[in-house]
Amino acid sequence: MTESPDQQPSPGRLRRFRTALVRPSWWPLPACVLLGTACGLGHGLLATPQYAATGYAVVTADKGIDPAAALGYAQSYGRLATSDATLAYAHGAAGEPVRELRTHVRSETSPDSPMIAVTGTSSDPDRAADIANAVTEAVAAGAGHVAKETGVKILALSHAVPPAAPVSPSVPLGTAVGASAGGLTGGLVLLVRPRPGRRAATVQVPGPTQGGGAVPTGERELVG
Repeated sequence: MTESPDQQPSPGRLRRFRTALVRPSWWPLPACVLLGTACGLGHGLLATPQYAATGYAVVTADKGIDPAAALGYAQSYGRLATSDATLAYAHGAAGEPVRELRTHVRSETSPDSPMIAVTGTSSDPDRAADIANAVTEAVAAGAGHVAKETGVKILALSHAVPPAAPVSPSVPLGTAVGASAGGLTGGLVLLVRPRPGRRAATVQVPGPTQGGGAVPTGERELVG
């Protein structure tokens, strides 16, 4: 039993069916996820490890000075820890130029206690500890120069020690971030890419003429 022309699939439909089997329309999403995962994993494996060492100092008030003043001075000295004057004093002991030292040190303070935390970072764990200790000592020395006027001084509470493990890069974290970024990118690609519109129309295909007239023998689908 032969199929009628109306039952036979058109070449255009067969081509679209084969394309959908080989490359589904949502293929950018898994492709971007795989690419992002590979990039994150590669960065985690190949990037230079970075170490962080933290030293702590505490601001103390002299006799007759309101203890609450120590908290305010701790906030001020914490901001001064990364100033040019402090870094210029510390760069010799830290073994880093001032411009480089600025990118390898940060300070933190607490709103509840007069404590200053100074963190040094470097690809060398010993150098990271040296940076933190040098900046902490520079802050304490600067506070000592004006101790008579302010009535407070800074004491080293805990020296920084070389860390045993790097803080970055983290292979699991880098892989997860890369996969998430790839998934986000793939989703955006699916949202913004143009969707090809298809318009179907049928036209009569004339067959052999009989007595001068055209006999319709089938229909052809036009896709545009």
